[in-house]
Amino acid sequence: MREWMPISTSPKGRLAVAAVRAFGPRPFDEVTLGELAAAAHVTTGAIYHHFGSKIELYSFAREDVERRLLDRMEGAAAASAGEGGRSAAVNAALLVGFDFAVRENFLHILGAPPAGSEADRLADEISAMTAPASPVLGRMLAGAWRAALAAVAEGFDVGEARDALGTLEFSIPS
Repeated sequence: MREWMPISTSPKGRLAVAAVRAFGPRPFDEVTLGELAAAAHVTTGAIYHHFGSKIELYSFAREDVERRLLDRMEGAAAASAGEGGRSAAVNAALLVGFDFAVRENFLHILGAPPAGSEADRLADEISAMTAPASPVLGRMLAGAWRAALAAVAEGFDVGEARDALGTLEFSIPS
């Protein structure tokens, strides 16, 4: 559980909101410190003061957005588990997560795999849904999910990408 929740009226909170809005629909490299500072009505020095660097601000925003995604996916999996077993639960989680990411325009921040040595929380969550946990299947499905978001970011039709994601067939032993 996070120790601090951003308050949108504080400089740190405004920076967090600006980061989510900027990094969601655009790649990390396309977003500038000046743009983030201007959107938050602060100086670039405030970014360094509150987060240390652009990558730390990005990581903070990604963690926030990813937690919102995983909460929705967990709920979808729990609601669908009884209807068709684990495979149906995972499929429902993937589709609900996809719809959330597209609706909120988080194509890049969620479509990119974690940087460097960061844990892949999406893959870990999907693995946990397979019970017994299958890290390989979790990674493969997280990769397919991110590929569907990347396709939308590249201009492919949202419905086609969603349908393609929905056609994934896999079997999780009960």
